[in-house]
Amino acid sequence: MKLVCAQSDLSTNLSLVSRAVPSRPNHPILANVLLQADAETNQVSLTAFDLSLGIRTSFNAEVLEGGAIALPAKLLVDITSRLPEGEITLDDESALTGAGSSGEGLIVTLTPKSGYYQVLAMGPEEFPELPIIENTEVIHLTTAALIEGLRGSLFATSADETKQVLTGVHLTVKQDTLEFAATDGHRLAVVETSNERPLDGTNQLEVTVPARALRELQRMLAHSASSDEPVALHFDQGQVVFAWQNQRLTSRTLEGQYPAYRQLIPRQFERQVTIERRQFISTLERIAVLADQKNNIVKLSIDSEAQEIILSCEAQDVGSGREPMPAQISGENIEIAFNIKYLMEGLKELPSSEIQMHLNQSLTPVIFTPLGGLKMTYLAMPVQLRN
Repeated sequence: MKLVCAQSDLSTNLSLVSRAVPSRPNHPILANVLLQADAETNQVSLTAFDLSLGIRTSFNAEVLEGGAIALPAKLLVDITSRLPEGEITLDDESALTGAGSSGEGLIVTLTPKSGYYQVLAMGPEEFPELPIIENTEVIHLTTAALIEGLRGSLFATSADETKQVLTGVHLTVKQDTLEFAATDGHRLAVVETSNERPLDGTNQLEVTVPARALRELQRMLAHSASSDEPVALHFDQGQVVFAWQNQRLTSRTLEGQYPAYRQLIPRQFERQVTIERRQFISTLERIAVLADQKNNIVKLSIDSEAQEIILSCEAQDVGSGREPMPAQISGENIEIAFNIKYLMEGLKELPSSEIQMHLNQSLTPVIFTPLGGLKMTYLAMPVQLRN
């Protein structure tokens, strides 16, 4: 195998796939990245797989001699990221005497502008195949819709591994929409985006995908040169695959019944508040300095007569803060309190200049929605005010 490629292409693609390399592999081959070079298409593909998450990316190169080889991921990332920009030649050859007996007897030489680097490699035979899903319905999504859905839901997933099904995003494919939902038990984010190609028939498909895999998907999509080509989504029992532009991400799905989150969203509201989002966030950020000192709780006093909301925090033995801001309010006055972290994280992901806050009582779920644009619902549970 011999190829010539740009340092930037090799380094960028290695950094993407290496995130699927396990930190403590239970088999030596899993610490490697599989490099495959095709002389006919002049394409180089890189694959990493920890048996749960698999990532494959491809890029153009001058492939003088095709082949495949497994290369140590961390070492290769560390070397290529430090090489100067320009062309790099990769060439494999039989191990020289004294090269060591731990590998398959292979050495790969990286030759940048000056000097050269050699790394011990392994043969590709033991590298596990990425799962392939066949004979299932393919759903096509635009990159923009997928990025929007992930951005508006991933932040609300749980980090608690004991609630495993909540550590993922629940995808529901309907007739002409794709719904993303995430909850950690304290808040809920739901985003609806349009399908580029509606489903045949009326069946609704549902799957819960680990947040870790979807964060990598988000990162890969951000690196895609064009957002015109749709992403093909395949899923089957226990497995999901996203494929586009010679890129591929595969992941195990999360088992278990996802909560019936639609039942948590109230249908009617006694009060509605319209507010400028950035001003709300910046006011919260100032109040957060004090809220950090006392349970991260912020109080919102909604004043219908004055058409303003007052954000306040009293941190005993430290100090207090109070700041009003204008709002359009319908309904009676009320005081309500939130964990400021949950409030701010949701508001930052609502993609509009103005947002609406819908609420009933001081301890019932509160809904935040953007005014116009993306169809997103953010539900935050208030907390009890303690005097």
